[in-house]
Amino acid sequence: MRPVLFKILGTNVYGYGMMIAIGICFALVLLRYRAKKRGYDEDSILNMSIISIITGILGGKLLYILTEIKNIVSNINILKDIGSGFVIYGAILGGALGIVFYSKKKRWNLLKVFDLVAPTVILAQGFGRIGCFLAGCCYGKETALPIGVDFGNSLFAPSGIMRHPTQLYSSFFDFMVAFFLLYYDRKERSDGKVFSLYVILYSIGRFFIEFLRDDPRGNVGIFSTSQFISIFALIFGVILYNISKFKSKSI
Repeated sequence: MRPVLFKILGTNVYGYGMMIAIGICFALVLLRYRAKKRGYDEDSILNMSIISIITGILGGKLLYILTEIKNIVSNINILKDIGSGFVIYGAILGGALGIVFYSKKKRWNLLKVFDLVAPTVILAQGFGRIGCFLAGCCYGKETALPIGVDFGNSLFAPSGIMRHPTQLYSSFFDFMVAFFLLYYDRKERSDGKVFSLYVILYSIGRFFIEFLRDDPRGNVGIFSTSQFISIFALIFGVILYNISKFKSKSI
C-alpha cells in the first residue's frame, strides 16, 4: 500500500487525497465539455461545482460522524480518527443538495442538471476508490484467490491477511457505469433518465460489493449502513426512471 505517495518540501502527499483530487479534475473537465454542448454558462457550471464539492465533503463527514456515534453507543470497537472517515452516500447527498440550491437560484431544470452531472460524479467516485486502495481502508474479507491483497502498510487493515481488494472492484464498477451512462446519454432521453440509471446501477453495485467488505463501517440490522441506504436509493431510482410512464398512464 502507498498511504503516502511522496513528499513535497517535507510535506506528505497522501494517495487517498491525491486520487480524490485527480477524480475531481477529470470530472470537472468532462462536466465542462458536456455543459458546453448543452449551452450552459461555463462560469455558472464552475460555481455550481465548487458549491457541490463543498457540500459533498460536509455531507460525507456528517454521515460518517453519525455512523461513528451509533457505533460507539452500540459498543462496537471502531477506529476513532474521524478525520480519516468519509461516507460516500453522505457525500452524494450533500453534493446533490448543493446542486439543487444552485439550480434553483439559476432557474435551471433540475432533472436536466442531474442528468448532466451524473456520469461525471461516478467517474470521480472511481478515482476515489483507487485512493481507498492506496490507503488500505474499505478493505475486503479474507480470500485465497490470486487477486487477494495483503494491506501490510495500511493504518486500517490488519496485516498478514490476503483480502479482497474491494476498493478496486468498486473502482472498476464505477468506471464501467460512467462509460455506460455517457453512451446511454448519446441519444435524447426523458429528463431524469440518466440520473435515475446512475442511482439504480450504483446502489445495486454497492449493495453486492458490501458483502465482500470486512472493515468496520456500521450496520442497520443485518445490513451495513451503505446496504441499508442502497435499498432506498434503488427504490427511488426505479420510481424516477419510470415516472414518465406513470404520468402518461394517468393522462
